[in-house]
Amino acid sequence: MIKERNPIVVIILMMITFGIYALFWYYWTKNELNELGADIPSYIFVFIPILNIYWMIKYIVGYGKATGKSAFALFLALVIFNPIGVYMIQSALNEHAK
Repeated sequence: MIKERNPIVVIILMMITFGIYALFWYYWTKNELNELGADIPSYIFVFIPILNIYWMIKYIVGYGKATGKSAFALFLALVIFNPIGVYMIQSALNEHAK
């Protein structure tokens, strides 16, 4: 089940907790994107060097596949200013939560 979250609150929580909330949020959104048809591998890859890069690529591609939005735009947003990418992901998931 896809949970609707306020993207601004998600970003603020990530900043207040110094990224700890982000670990949980990426896990939750990975599962939600997989429900929508993405093929994102196990979250354990996030904690393994080199495989974490592979995981993030699969996450971004999965976002594009599941939402029909540009994976390249998400990649640029995450690299240039991460909160924009987080906002994009959560907003796209919120569209499917309704």
